Amino acid sequence: MSKKITGFLLLLLGMAVCYPIFFLFTGSLMGSGELKSHLGAALGLGTKPMTWSFLPLMPTLRHYVQLLLDSPEYFHMFWNSVLLSGGILAGQLLCGIPAAWGFAKYDFPLKKLLFSLYILLMMMPFQVTMLSGYLVLSKIKLTDTLWAVILPGAFSTFPVFIMYRFFCGVPQALMDAARIDGAGERAIFFHIGLPLGSSGIVSAVVLSFLESWNLIEQPMTFLKSKKLWPLSLYLPMITPEKAGISFAASVVTLLPALLVFLCGQDYLEQGIVAAAVKE
Repeated sequence: MSKKITGFLLLLLGMAVCYPIFFLFTGSLMGSGELKSHLGAALGLGTKPMTWSFLPLMPTLRHYVQLLLDSPEYFHMFWNSVLLSGGILAGQLLCGIPAAWGFAKYDFPLKKLLFSLYILLMMMPFQVTMLSGYLVLSKIKLTDTLWAVILPGAFSTFPVFIMYRFFCGVPQALMDAARIDGAGERAIFFHIGLPLGSSGIVSAVVLSFLESWNLIEQPMTFLKSKKLWPLSLYLPMITPEKAGISFAASVVTLLPALLVFLCGQDYLEQGIVAAAVKE
């Protein structure tokens, strides 16, 4: 009996969590008139109480057509998001994987101090380092370029921390056996470290993509020109009169993140567990 009650409560909780997505998808299929009748008070178009219907009365794809065919700025911002996310992920893989492997498997002077510094930087919110980061980027004349967002994100310490946990699980005996067989450190890294730590790498990629795809504060701080803004800043630019396009844009923006999440869900769970384990 208790299991049935627990299952029912979990089902209700799951429905409550999924409802905003269903709300978003339903709104994207409603006509402008229907949206105004439901959300008029929220859009400043009247004082009638807000209502919502489970399904649209007259489903339409007009908002998707307007967004995908009549809004060239959407595609421009979508490409900016792809460049930002791709650049950040590439930098994190190139810099983070060797750093995590070094922290996990080698001893060197000030190792514990440096790793503690990594953890400290990971815990700092963007607002703490915003001013210093802006001054550095301004000094090297990178503000108002995509590099102003890519470079700080590429050297993020959080992926290093995630991958470090997985690299620590690589058996030392296996590495010693490879050394006895004549394998060099580079061969050990590529043929033992990367395959056995692939779960941590994929987990870090999924977490980093979800973060970089939805960046808001960093682009608003470092990018003055709107032509460089990513997709995450597109929705606030939409006026209440274009609520339908806003719903459609939200759905289309959600799809890449949802796809990446579903593909790497198992690895993401492992990464969350690894991040929760502190030394």
